[in-house]
Amino acid sequence: MLQIENLTKSYGSRQLFDQISFKFNPRERLGIVGLNGHGKTTLMRLIIGEESADEGNIVVPRNYRIGYVRQSLKFSAETVLMEGASALPAQEEGQLWRVEKILAGLGFSATDLERRPRELSGGFQVRLNLAKTIVAEPDLLLLDEPTNFLDITSIRWIEQFLSRWPRELMLITHDRSFMDKVVTHVLGIHRRSVRKIQGDTAKYYQQIAQDEEIYEKTRLNDERRTKEIELFISRFRAKARLAGMVQSRIKTLDKIQKKDKLTSIKTLEFQFRSCPFPGKQVMRIQHLSFAYPGQPALINNFALAVATGDRVCVVGPNGRGKSTLMRLLAGTLTASGGQIKYHPQVKLGFFEQSNVADLVDARTVEEEILAAAGDGNRQLARNICGAMLFSGDDALKQIGILSGGEKSRVMLGKVLATPKNLLLLDEPTNHLDMESCDALLAAIDDFDGTVVMVTHNEMFLHALAERLVIFQGGGIEVFDGSYQQFLDQGGWLEESLPEPGAGSAASAASGNARSSKKALRRERSAIISEKSRRLAPLKKQIAQLENLIMEQEETLQGLNQQMQSASQKGNGRQIAEISRKIHTCQSTVDDLYSDLETATAEHDSQQAAYESQLAALEKELS
Repeated sequence: MLQIENLTKSYGSRQLFDQISFKFNPRERLGIVGLNGHGKTTLMRLIIGEESADEGNIVVPRNYRIGYVRQSLKFSAETVLMEGASALPAQEEGQLWRVEKILAGLGFSATDLERRPRELSGGFQVRLNLAKTIVAEPDLLLLDEPTNFLDITSIRWIEQFLSRWPRELMLITHDRSFMDKVVTHVLGIHRRSVRKIQGDTAKYYQQIAQDEEIYEKTRLNDERRTKEIELFISRFRAKARLAGMVQSRIKTLDKIQKKDKLTSIKTLEFQFRSCPFPGKQVMRIQHLSFAYPGQPALINNFALAVATGDRVCVVGPNGRGKSTLMRLLAGTLTASGGQIKYHPQVKLGFFEQSNVADLVDARTVEEEILAAAGDGNRQLARNICGAMLFSGDDALKQIGILSGGEKSRVMLGKVLATPKNLLLLDEPTNHLDMESCDALLAAIDDFDGTVVMVTHNEMFLHALAERLVIFQGGGIEVFDGSYQQFLDQGGWLEESLPEPGAGSAASAASGNARSSKKALRRERSAIISEKSRRLAPLKKQIAQLENLIMEQEETLQGLNQQMQSASQKGNGRQIAEISRKIHTCQSTVDDLYSDLETATAEHDSQQAAYESQLAALEKELS
């Protein structure tokens, strides 16, 4: 059992972890979640000893072997078999049969074993990287973004393989659907601490939201209670007959620990700006063909009509022509044959990963957004920078010093700079963390225009796809239906695990609830509308009560000052009169506080009920 004890890690003034502790129990498959830059990969490097903690310990059992599958792919041997054999322990050197057995289990054919590693597809290069780690028979398998740049069939294969992993597993991925099908527990890095729960990511995020809501309510209650106690102490400190009660409240005050207000955590929040579109059809593709010079045709005699509001997802293995099709649609490539006809009112926005090369290194983030907007509206550019997590001075960073993920956010920001009615999105989730993927999914779902998107993320496919353009079997076809309907009617021809594991079953089960996606969206809108209508009067009542309390407390403060003046003058009649007013005013304050607590409790109860309904719907939609 691996244990993390009071671990602290900082880089300069930026602290990642503060005294974190957790245990990694036998046969657990643990998913690590958290925003980019919050320490997920650092935690793995600490576990394998590539980095050192500032404080704390990592207790690893004796003879416990850890295998780390990195994002980078580095091969040095001449053949796939010898590359796999390079990972054999020294005492087992030469036992090639073990390597052959593992490679065969990962889908490599006998002829594949004699190929050069660099000749393999991206998916099989990742499998080879995984095979090298498995050859060493680790007790703990560490995987850092294993799905990056893999095609959908490879992702589904690895998902099934990992769901059967017999020992411990630690996984980092931005693909929520992939993680939920593989892991048994989730460990979240949040506010320099960690929280481990049994279950999937939805359960984890629900627990975090609940914890923070309870914390904030407790903090506000403590602040209100502190003010009341302080007021009592200041009012009756001089009263000898109340000295015991005053001292009791002073002790109570000392026991109340001051809670700091939770700082807001920046997450990607944005909406694609849409513009009106008068037509019923956005574009029509007829007899489209394309081939790179000297190579077989990637696209041959392809036809597709895209209607207003369509959600079309382009899927298939890597290298078959998905990105080429998107570049043809965007006009950055010229077709070998056929034509693409756009409605004259189409306003097109195009996002693809390779477009980061078009960013000007010497420009700032703000200047890139301004250049895309073309209207000199600096305030709009700053707003978009903020939405893409480049607030304040970060908007003045030069493009040349940005990470890959930050450049992807700049590219998204450029798409936001002007209103569109057609979005072409080529793998927009690469380099985004899980929270940013959620924000992107919501933004696409809310977009009023038409979307054509390449993605390997099955959560996006289940949530958005209404039609599919499928590259497989050496051809290209259009499927009029959802992604789940496609899977139910045969699915991927190239999946090769002979005995599908829990991953496939989970995928089918989760998909059955999505067949009426439009009805679910309508239900969600109705609940949101009802929530707003029902909670508005309660919010108004709470605000009125808070204002009345403030007014009465100001009156009470004035009466106390009058009481002090009357006491100094020794005016007994005036003291008695003011005392009655203070008593009446205090009773009114107490009653108002009681009404406020009742109204707040009712508001919170109703809101929790609506949020629970919405969370259930969001889970079905995702």
